[in-house]
Amino acid sequence: MCFSAGASFAGGAVISAIGIATVRIARKPSQTLFASVPLLFGLQQFAEGVVWITLRSGGHVQLQYAAAYIFLIMALVVWPVMLPFSVMIMEKLKKKKKILIVFLIIGALLSAYYAYCMLSYPVAPQIKSHHIVYKGDFPKSLVTPAFIVYLVTTLPPLFISSVRKTYIMGVLIALSCLVSGIFFKETHTSVWCFFAALISGVIYWIISLSTKEKTNGREASA
Repeated sequence: MCFSAGASFAGGAVISAIGIATVRIARKPSQTLFASVPLLFGLQQFAEGVVWITLRSGGHVQLQYAAAYIFLIMALVVWPVMLPFSVMIMEKLKKKKKILIVFLIIGALLSAYYAYCMLSYPVAPQIKSHHIVYKGDFPKSLVTPAFIVYLVTTLPPLFISSVRKTYIMGVLIALSCLVSGIFFKETHTSVWCFFAALISGVIYWIISLSTKEKTNGREASA
């Protein structure tokens, strides 16, 4: 998280607990991946907590870089694929599923680009104004286009999905992106990921609604 190691670990613990609860209430295999999103966000926050500790202590450089890369792999490589894919496999409408496949392909290409950048250019985490900045030498001319594609692959699927209330998660993530972009421009990746992690608690609500609908449908047909 963008303020301290304690906040990162506390956030990671709470979000992980929500993730465990969400996975437990998921009744369909197609919901499992989407339900596990908070768990992965929790892992991401734990990783950044380790980055905080190693930066503060000034030692354990290898552990610091391992944790930093876990955070960045989750943020830049995993999410552009996982989010559209998890929404796609829950989708029942064939037309919408085909559209979501397009977003998944775009996300996979973006993930491949970010993976290439992380393998080709060094990344160094730094503390700046009580936030963590992940300094990297990624091609500057592609930073903005890549971020736009990132938004395209992670936000529209939540609005396209026919699953109830996913659009609310999309609205909240979009707003958090706007706020972190305006007020935390240099540390946008860290701050936005924290906001998104908190918002992922909405997934519990989405899955619980689906579970209630299924239960009510069974009772009505009984």
